[in-house]
Amino acid sequence: MSRPPLPPFDLDSAMRKARMAEDAWNSRDPARVALAYTVDSRWRNRTEFLQGRPAIEAFLTRKWRRELDYRLIKEIWGFRLNRIAVRFAYEWRDAENRWFRAYGNENWEFDADGLMRLRIASINDAPIGQEDRLFHWPLGPRPSDHPSLSDLGL
Repeated sequence: MSRPPLPPFDLDSAMRKARMAEDAWNSRDPARVALAYTVDSRWRNRTEFLQGRPAIEAFLTRKWRRELDYRLIKEIWGFRLNRIAVRFAYEWRDAENRWFRAYGNENWEFDADGLMRLRIASINDAPIGQEDRLFHWPLGPRPSDHPSLSDLGL
């Protein structure tokens, strides 16, 4: 299975790859998201280490059961050959209606078919008030006219 754009990346293809990942994660569909990774993909997500699509799908299922009303923005930080670095922020609420904004960085490495074989994520959560939320689009992909992280000052 091929997942364009394929490495080596230029600025345009790296930006498209990041936006495709953002849109997929905003779908909150673990099976759809897991298809972007190699069958033996390795992850470090905060302090959790995963390997393989089934583990990724199970992780994302748990994540989106806990992180309600999830909305994510990714932004390219850098790229080289088959690697992309992004920074991101996402907002979510818990079952008690407390809101959070998570800030993080991801390093991605892709195989020749454009599937991610390595994802290293460092993430911090900050509690925010309802009035501090910045991501208000309807659930699903971020509208193309919504400000970026840099535009929002994040």
